[in-house]
Amino acid sequence: MWHSDLGWSFRRSPVAMLAAAVVLLLVLSALFAPWIAPHDPFDPGSLNLMNGFTPPMEPNAFTGEVFWLGADDQGRDVFSTILFGMRISLFVGAAAVGLAMFIGILLGLLAGYAGGLVDAAIMRAADVQLTFPAILVAMLIFGIAKGITPVEYRDQMAIWVLILAIGLSDWVQFARVVRSATMVERSKEYVQAAQLIGRSRSAIMLRHILPNVLSPVLVIATISLALAIIAEATLSFLGVGAPPTQPSLGTLIRIGQGFLFSGEWWILAFPAATLLALALSVNLLGDWLRDALNPRLK
Repeated sequence: MWHSDLGWSFRRSPVAMLAAAVVLLLVLSALFAPWIAPHDPFDPGSLNLMNGFTPPMEPNAFTGEVFWLGADDQGRDVFSTILFGMRISLFVGAAAVGLAMFIGILLGLLAGYAGGLVDAAIMRAADVQLTFPAILVAMLIFGIAKGITPVEYRDQMAIWVLILAIGLSDWVQFARVVRSATMVERSKEYVQAAQLIGRSRSAIMLRHILPNVLSPVLVIATISLALAIIAEATLSFLGVGAPPTQPSLGTLIRIGQGFLFSGEWWILAFPAATLLALALSVNLLGDWLRDALNPRLK
């Protein structure tokens, strides 16, 4: 019945519907970027430096070409770079949240069900990580992982290293929520019945307890997706994220920031607006989902 209640709540929330429409539009635009984008911004053979710094919707003085959102310093179509950059940002964000969720759920189940020294060790490790800002933890992990990666593979592995860094810096909140919910569930009758018939600990945790603790995890995952996208953009803006050969929205913002005060505002403004719209819409969806799944608000 919960899915029908969720659908009713969604239809009653104009903010959630608008946020979902924006997210859907941006995600589909990123997925179909090769077919939607007017140009391939990462094909050096198709670039013309004479198109550099062309303002939005104005013909270039030398080539006569018109770009919807203007062109950057290399003559790349800003609209096309946003579509392809958004693919990187969404992929990194979703994969990092998936990794954080996997680690957090596993450790949270183990800590909540086993208790004792196992619980204490996992939670103390979580407390230590929480004493540091997540972005600093991600930068540390990124630096270590990149340092042990062979030089010739660093650009190829940069995206995967970025996913690892963000995922390992974000597992704590999943673990804490799952641990709390597991400690409540383990004392219920269905768990005791499973123990009496001889089910193994892993089977009880994965097949009986896990389905009953997923609701808050879905809310955290939705909000964490927005935070992961922002974290990726922050790392890329600082120059320790996506490589220039695979620019994300953060990389595009870093590039545009260098031209903001020289008058080429569109190189920064449009990627920044896209990142803002994406992160804000996902956050609004997460807020709605949290309220919709909260029984105290019904």
